[in-house]
Amino acid sequence: MTTTLITGANKSLGLETARRLIDAGHTVYAGMRDPANGDAARALGAHIVQLDVTDQASVDAAVAALPNLDVLVNNAGILGSSFGVDDLDADAMRTVLETNVVGIVRVTQAALPLLRASEHPVIVNVASGVGWPRFLSTETADEFPVKAVPYASSKAAVIALTVQYAKNLPDFRVNVSDPGYTATDFNGHGGHQTVTEGTDATVALALIGADGPTGEFHSRHGRIDY
Repeated sequence: MTTTLITGANKSLGLETARRLIDAGHTVYAGMRDPANGDAARALGAHIVQLDVTDQASVDAAVAALPNLDVLVNNAGILGSSFGVDDLDADAMRTVLETNVVGIVRVTQAALPLLRASEHPVIVNVASGVGWPRFLSTETADEFPVKAVPYASSKAAVIALTVQYAKNLPDFRVNVSDPGYTATDFNGHGGHQTVTEGTDATVALALIGADGPTGEFHSRHGRIDY
């Protein structure tokens, strides 16, 4: 049985990822800041674990509660409070980076001993096309209208750190997903994709075999060229 930990799994993309991986036969631990918000994940059959990616003690306790670990899905993330330059300051930037980037490192580093004990360790980091300069600068792309500096910068960092983790962990499969413009709380449910479509890449990367790709960026349509 494959054991999987998903951060930010109480709603939206994280919850749908949990549902699909449970359906695929995984034992899923659904990490969330407040377990009181875990009813939907519990109903799926997930094991609820308190996990705040910005709190080292919380992360350590969550990982210590796992019997083993094969797949880590770093899904937790925030949009932040800055959407241009007039409302941007260092604190707004720091807050987003702390959750979206440092949080991934915090959870991944804590989980490495368990993952190293797995026969087939897999890490999937959930980024966004908003972190990809080619999409941000292409007028026809969904990402082009986005002007937020912290969120875009954080997701660009997630893509880069995935490449670096993959190089450092050659026995792992470490990849990064782009959900695409999906209807979630982030965009007032204005996205044109369903949450199922938005989790296609993440789920596919969580299910790859030992001979699968590593260090790659994927959307639901396949590999995104660097």
